[in-house]
Amino acid sequence: MNLKSSSQKISASPTNPTKKEKSQKFDIQNLLEEGPLPIHSKDSSKQSLDEKLRQAYFWITNHAIINPFYDIEYHSTSPTQFTIGDLKTKLILPSSQSYSSFVLLPLLSLVVRGKCLLVGGPGRGKTASAILMGVLAGYPLKEIRRAIQHGQPQMTITDLLGNPLPSDLMNAKSMEEIKISWRKWLGMRVKIIDEYNRIPTRTQSALLTVLGDNYAELYDQIFECPEAAWYLTANDDAGGGTYQVIEALKDRIDVVVKALHFNTRFIKDLLQRVEENFHPEASVPKEIIFSESEIETIHQEILQIQFPAPLRRRMEFFASQFEFFESAGEQIEYKTKDTVKLSALDFSLFESQEQGKDHKKDLGSQTKNGLSVRAIFTCLHYAKALAYFRGNTEVSLEDLNHVLPFVLHDKLVQNSDSPFFEEPGNSVYRSDRVSWLRKLFSLSCAEYDRLDLDKQDTVSELSEQFELGLEGLSLNETKERLVKIEKEIEKISKQRKIYGHIFDDLLKLKYLHQRYTNYYHWKAENP
Repeated sequence: MNLKSSSQKISASPTNPTKKEKSQKFDIQNLLEEGPLPIHSKDSSKQSLDEKLRQAYFWITNHAIINPFYDIEYHSTSPTQFTIGDLKTKLILPSSQSYSSFVLLPLLSLVVRGKCLLVGGPGRGKTASAILMGVLAGYPLKEIRRAIQHGQPQMTITDLLGNPLPSDLMNAKSMEEIKISWRKWLGMRVKIIDEYNRIPTRTQSALLTVLGDNYAELYDQIFECPEAAWYLTANDDAGGGTYQVIEALKDRIDVVVKALHFNTRFIKDLLQRVEENFHPEASVPKEIIFSESEIETIHQEILQIQFPAPLRRRMEFFASQFEFFESAGEQIEYKTKDTVKLSALDFSLFESQEQGKDHKKDLGSQTKNGLSVRAIFTCLHYAKALAYFRGNTEVSLEDLNHVLPFVLHDKLVQNSDSPFFEEPGNSVYRSDRVSWLRKLFSLSCAEYDRLDLDKQDTVSELSEQFELGLEGLSLNETKERLVKIEKEIEKISKQRKIYGHIFDDLLKLKYLHQRYTNYYHWKAENP
């Protein structure tokens, strides 16, 4: 069977046979249409959308992209491992269904309408992967190709967004009379920017408005863009190119995915494509093409995936490690790396003043910044999307572990001078950012377990008590809670070393104390 014929086949077998039944969300419309006890389910013969999403993934890996990598590893039992070479390289054979980040992350970006940056050398399939996502979203191949914005040093804002009609420009008496011929790509639900680091800085600012705020502006005219999945490409990790990428634009990118090398053991597959003139982007089966409404439904279903409280606490603990910088300010709220950044002073000047902590063990010493709200939000969103893709109803620790490196790839700025990287075997983390971020999360989880925070977390207990509400709380009860908070702060103050998670605990305790104090004064005046 030739490639064109085989590529049209979608397996009838479920991609995830052990998938659990998802609980259906109550819909009053179903009740009105089918009554309280429907004889049959409307969806009983209909394929679930998460199954369709997995079928799309496996079609891409089996027929479209020659990508024999499984770097997102899952294990149902202890995996078989081998140690190879003088550097003791580990080869792990996953014991459960595992995935390729280069295919999976762009696919998840399609359904969460994220911004995905594909990095890697020329000819590694970055643009081809982005084009496939456009085809999966239902666009004709020609339309997708014509809509790609190719970054180049002469690109102007009008090249990117559109042009004013010449007659209006000549005859208009005010800006409002000028009509703009907007570029068609602005209205598409999949947007591709090829080599975005070759776009001039001024044009990057216009791109930022579209990417970040979903509108384009030209001559005081506004074009409202639909929610879209974005795919940007660059030829290296640092985002270097003809022009330096502006920080605000880099910050809007949700995930960074590497296009890995071509495995020469698969030249046979490449040869067959050459001989049969096979182009996978032109052969996508209609069964795995998603309508706009299906993508919207998937997005809503992803939002319903549960994020368990114990896992949220681990995420909180991890995220708290990086912002605290004791020597940066006097008032406790300003003891942050952001304070140093805004001062425009040399980071190393403040770093030399940090005392009393083991910088080899302090996770915060490995970065020059902390996590933004946007970065944390994206971690939670993609973790939910990955759990949904796997057919689960809640996020697992493994799901979170796998999305963190791709979300935080360009979000956490590595402090390569940290003593951590001088430790035996750790220098490799300076270049392998994905493994470094996984290591960071692993070390954070180990410290979380050592502190036994699942069982001994006074700040969480005080927070949960506060979240029950203040209504009906007496003056005496309020005073008791204020004393509890002060005792906990006093307990913490006896520790000589302050780490990031303690810093966030202190600020949370101060917040709780202020809320109770305000309530106490109000209650005293309004008994």
